[in-house]
Amino acid sequence: MSELLFETYQAPSISYGIDALFSYRQNVTSSTSTGLVVSAGNYATHVIPVIDGRGILSQAKRLQWGGTQAVEFMLKLLQLKYPAFPSKLNLLQAQSLVWDHCYVAQDYATELSQMLDRTHLKETDRTIQFPYTEFVHSPLFSTNSQLAQAKSEEEIARALERKKESGRRLQEQAAKMRAEKLAQNENDLEYYRNLLSFAETESKRDFQRRLETDGFGELSEVEKEMKRLEAAIKRSKARDAGNTTAMEEDTDVPPIYPLLDVPDEQLDAEGLKQKRQQRLNKAGYEARMRAKAEKEAEVRRQEEIQLADDEQRLNNFDEWLEAKRTQRNELIERLKVQRRMKAELNDRKSLASQMRMKSIANLASDTPNGKKRRKNEDDMFGANDADWNVYKDIATSKEGAEVESEDDEERTIDALRRLEGILLIHDAAFDESQLLDAEKDPSKSLIHAFLRGATGPFDHNDPAQLHQLHLNVERIRVPEVLFSPSIAGVDQAGLIEISSGIISRSGRQNDLIKDVFVTGGFATLEGLDTRIERELRVVLPAGSEIRVRKAGDVKLDAWKGAAKWFREMDSDARGKDLLTKQAWEECGGEYLIEHPMGNVAY
Repeated sequence: MSELLFETYQAPSISYGIDALFSYRQNVTSSTSTGLVVSAGNYATHVIPVIDGRGILSQAKRLQWGGTQAVEFMLKLLQLKYPAFPSKLNLLQAQSLVWDHCYVAQDYATELSQMLDRTHLKETDRTIQFPYTEFVHSPLFSTNSQLAQAKSEEEIARALERKKESGRRLQEQAAKMRAEKLAQNENDLEYYRNLLSFAETESKRDFQRRLETDGFGELSEVEKEMKRLEAAIKRSKARDAGNTTAMEEDTDVPPIYPLLDVPDEQLDAEGLKQKRQQRLNKAGYEARMRAKAEKEAEVRRQEEIQLADDEQRLNNFDEWLEAKRTQRNELIERLKVQRRMKAELNDRKSLASQMRMKSIANLASDTPNGKKRRKNEDDMFGANDADWNVYKDIATSKEGAEVESEDDEERTIDALRRLEGILLIHDAAFDESQLLDAEKDPSKSLIHAFLRGATGPFDHNDPAQLHQLHLNVERIRVPEVLFSPSIAGVDQAGLIEISSGIISRSGRQNDLIKDVFVTGGFATLEGLDTRIERELRVVLPAGSEIRVRKAGDVKLDAWKGAAKWFREMDSDARGKDLLTKQAWEECGGEYLIEHPMGNVAY
């Protein structure tokens, strides 16, 4: 550089200095000012203490993060966010996004949590439209599309006709099969009637042999099969005649059990056997009747609940609606608990799984419950991976608690869906976007809002929307690396930690914090100076007098400060702080003149 300036441009004398110190000199009135200079530059961020107008470079620190790294980080974030973006992103575009849309968050964690609210996300989101080519439909294409549409309508009509014809054939086939089944049942019923007639003409042994030949063990089984056939024939004839009332009639006629009233002393061995069978049949019939009565009582109870609910809705609608909303919230919370419990049971390392495996181990132990185990006699069930397979088999069996958990979850979902259907009808503030099933729609998710914006639906066929970038969390994440370098994988302390360390070791803490000067191109981002002041107040002693200010022109004040420094030089300082061509030729190309604005350690 010196050779270029002296040989090519014929510069009479030159000097090298630090841009941050020149910018600080431009923005102070005294050449002996004291303060802390924070220079957020293009390739790095420096923190330099200035005492009595001299930069104490031995105590200065550098953070390897500046505008260039921020632009590269922005480009990487967008490439990860939009891996299939149709346009190519480059560094120049990422640079304009950083300078035009990023800002320093005053409370990064709070702003991140606020972005989870769609309203705040909608206000924060910035849509960047990239150029695209829009396809214009010509009249020729319109005509072809109309022909294709007409052709498709004809195909749909033919398909519907074929479907109707196939339905008619299936109905005819089903009717034919029912007729065949009815004839078969009638023939079987006639056969069993003829079979019973042999009981009067044949001996008991011969008749028993005949029953065993036809697959029956005793006479009662034949009578039971005949009753089943009679009921089936009755239903089939009623269906063919279209008599639904006869189909719905109760065919379960109360049976008669004559042997139950006969004393056992009056019955032989066969009679006692039939009496026991009749007692079992009677118990089964009574159980069916009790279940039927309970079902009818439950139906009546549900009808009464519905009537009471309708009456409350008509008389006190606001209270009824609020109760429904509260009930929905309770069901949602219950569903969350059930799903969390299910996830914990599927996680091998969760507390619920470990406790359940311990219970299984205790149940499977050969040690009696009353006998205490010795210290070294633990069966170690669960220590091996094979034990986990046993646990999963038990958890997913028909008798396992997992099945009960799934049943509870399904019942909760069914109740929630019924309740949401009621709210859709009666609650004006409740719409389809709040339904439980809407959570499964990717377009309703929060990730989709970060990716495609929260303003409206996304159309995959719209080329304009396909060529859009949405900046939201990136606007604060890129500048936040200055304060938390680990966000971008930089293994260094943040800007506040570096600054507080320099202030505490300087020996003139009160003087430095009274004038914290922020400069550099990265300082153009909104909110950097106020964030530094806010963070310093947290780490410094309470009541400290802190003043943070920003350069008047963060980009050009370094040049202006150098010009001011040169203009204010007297003849002695110029001869001492400037390198002449004669001195350069005499001392060599690497020779530098040290001065307060230069890179010299004090």
